[in-house]
Amino acid sequence: MLFIKEDFDEYTLSALRELYEDAFPEDEKKPFSVILDRRELGTVELLALIDGAGEFSGLAITAKHRELVLLDYFAIAPKKRGKGIGTEALKMLQKRYTGSRFVLEIEDDAVPADNTRDRIRRKHFYLSCGMEIMPYRISLFGIEMLILTYGGPVKFDEYHGIYRAVYSEELARNVRLLG
Repeated sequence: MLFIKEDFDEYTLSALRELYEDAFPEDEKKPFSVILDRRELGTVELLALIDGAGEFSGLAITAKHRELVLLDYFAIAPKKRGKGIGTEALKMLQKRYTGSRFVLEIEDDAVPADNTRDRIRRKHFYLSCGMEIMPYRISLFGIEMLILTYGGPVKFDEYHGIYRAVYSEELARNVRLLG
């Protein structure tokens, strides 16, 4: 059994920060301080995934704008991977945001890369959880990405609006439509 916690102690905040720093490439991360600032404003949720034994199991960072929720970052703690926690967590998040369109970005698996297998595995995971691929690609800070949604299609302008509203116009300029 898995739980989502929004309010947590310093120990859990430290675990969240450590997983965030370790799980994502440097060029794909926002400063953690920006995430904490937006959390204070209520536009970003920093969520800890806690298993039935009370152990930290992962993180989800979402950005909310109007009826859209961007799953900005999602990671399972290394020692908890391969146990179905990711599937359970994603389904909990989809339920948490019922009534909203849920959107996320994944690296385009059609672009040659050293981690093509990981990209294919990630895409399969999200599709198996009911996500749908939108008919356009984006460049997110120079990385070609696919947009996946749950709860209905999301046009590029709507998706791009999350960055403009939650983060900044400057940050949003690094998100471009490719086709």
